Parts: sequence; C-alpha cells; structure tokens
Amino acid sequence: MGDQGFGISPDMIQFVAGEIRSVVELGVQVGIIVGGGNIFRGIAASSYGMDRTSADHMGMLATVINSLALQDALEKQDVQTRVQTAISMHEVAEPYIMRRANRHLERGRVVIFGAGTGNPYFTTDTAAVLRGQEIHAEILLKATKVDGVYDADPIKDKTARLLKRISYMKVLEKQLKVMDMTAISLAMDNQLPLAVFKLKQKGNIRRVVCGEDVGTVINH
Repeated sequence: MGDQGFGISPDMIQFVAGEIRSVVELGVQVGIIVGGGNIFRGIAASSYGMDRTSADHMGMLATVINSLALQDALEKQDVQTRVQTAISMHEVAEPYIMRRANRHLERGRVVIFGAGTGNPYFTTDTAAVLRGQEIHAEILLKATKVDGVYDADPIKDKTARLLKRISYMKVLEKQLKVMDMTAISLAMDNQLPLAVFKLKQKGNIRRVVCGEDVGTVINH
C-alpha cells in the first residue's frame, strides 16, 4: 500500500515489480507470496468478533487481489508471470499444482502463490515457508518494513540492536515478531534459511540474492 493507509499504491507496485525484475534478469528462479493486509486482515477482523475462519478466508481472497495486481505490473515490465491460488478460481488464476509451478519456474516465469495455504488459521508467513519447501527454494526472503531482526522492538526501545545473524531457536525463545512461530518452526524443521530485510531500499532484493550483507539471516 506504499504510504497510503490501505489499498494498492501504483507507484509501490511498480517499484516492487522493478525490484523483482532485477533478480529475474540474473537468471534466478523466483516464487512470490503476497500478503493481503493492505486490503483485509483476518486476525484483526476476528478480534472484533467475526468468525476466524470467515475472516481468514476473506484475507486469503485479499492476497489474490494483490497477486493479480503484481502480475499485471510484472508483465508490463516484460516479466512472464503466472498466478496460482490455493483456493480454486479458474477464471482468474491457475490452481496451485506443485509440478506445474516448478515447470513455470524452470521456464523462467515468476510464479505468484495466492490465497495462502488455502486453510484458515495459517498466516502468509507459514504459506511462504510451505511453498518454499515444496518448490525446493534455496532461501526464503522476507521483504518487510524494517531493515532486519532486532533484539527488541526498535520503535519502542531505542537501544534495540540489529542482529545480522540469528538462529531459528533464538527467534522462537525470544518470541521475536519477525515471522509467526509456526513459520519459523517449519523453516527450522526443514532447514530453510530466511533473510529479512527492508523492501523500500532500492536494490535490496538483488543484493540479498547476490549474497551481500543486507538485513538479517536466520538459520541454524
């Protein structure tokens, strides 16, 4: 949503598409999970009394809206893209099929995975780790608002330190809010390394992919 309070910022989505294109041009296979919080947050709605399952389904549909917007922005920059969704909606996107996703990746297409895992009670973070495992990703990148993982909330605590490297277990022990605990546990069980870094810093995605010292790496 960029600097807006909600919705999709055309400038931001073009920026993100350009960042992804810079990685695709390196010959790197890219799969993407997009959240839906700029449109609807399931957890927030359930706290106001809405049924959690209904709220989560609405959140999943919001991720599909974002996925289609990102697909459009990428294709305008000549990046071949496919959207696959965990909830079937054949008129707008392919259903998620692991072998088909891998075939798209092998052919140089970017694959955007919409609708999370297709199940309520699971976050977009968990969906990202799950899809990462299924497509045998080498690393999962979490492009976010902050420039990495801190040992405390940097907004509330001015002495908070940026951690360049941290283990999965430390993240779990300290309850650091970088990703939800289910996602961290799943990544740890399957030894999928995670990189957390600031999205709005131009060139950051490419730098992380090229192995530069950006943000925080979470592994064993």
